[in-house]
Amino acid sequence: MTTNPGTSQSHSKLKNLAPLLIDVAVPIGGYYVLKDGLGTSTLAALGWSSVVPAARTVWSAVKERSVNGLAALILFVNVVGLLLSLVSGDPRLMLAKDSGVSSAIGIGILVSVALGKPMMTVGMKPWLVKGMASREAAWERLVRGSEAFRRAERRFSVVWGVVLLAECVVRAVGAFTLPVDTMVWLGTVVMVAAMSLGFLVSGAVAAGPMARMLIAEAQAGEAPQQPGTTTTITAATATTATAVTAPAAPLPSTASAR
Repeated sequence: MTTNPGTSQSHSKLKNLAPLLIDVAVPIGGYYVLKDGLGTSTLAALGWSSVVPAARTVWSAVKERSVNGLAALILFVNVVGLLLSLVSGDPRLMLAKDSGVSSAIGIGILVSVALGKPMMTVGMKPWLVKGMASREAAWERLVRGSEAFRRAERRFSVVWGVVLLAECVVRAVGAFTLPVDTMVWLGTVVMVAAMSLGFLVSGAVAAGPMARMLIAEAQAGEAPQQPGTTTTITAATATTATAVTAPAAPLPSTASAR
């Protein structure tokens, strides 16, 4: 049966994007729907939006004997948000608590690298593989056999973990040292600058090299065999084998010579 390449590519894209949709988009989207759409409190919105990542984390731990890193991170961030939502009154504390979420994500990412399961790979892989079966197979080969590829994969997550922690420090320091009116708009500027820096640095030192290795590996896997080379080797082998195995011609007997 012939497989439709378009269908296969769409299936691969969906498979790679599924963790992002379930573990990230659903909880975050649920939070804003509950808070802004339905008018629930911040505390209630954070609590209810934590149901999916909590269920996914427990399911992975019980059923698959592993930890779903992305779901656990979102759950951790929501718990931090729940605790920080209790902070009220002091405007500087209110500004500083916004950086707490960044620090929670940054710490979670760095911990995942230390555990050998870089968390940012889930978000990066779909953009490099692009739903192509050849690149999917090349990715698996590189993960198994290329230390340079695995090192770049870890580097990608380390960059984002460090950037998010640095953003947290800068915003927290600004919240307690700069005027509140200044920090209200400067906090957003710091966040945008941190995201831009993260994209630039992670692309230069990790995603870019990984993309080049992935494309080269996919092309090598798709390269056809050189029929001329194969034929030459086969012919030479066959000739040698014939020469070795062919019976020697009988020597003329003495009687015949006479």
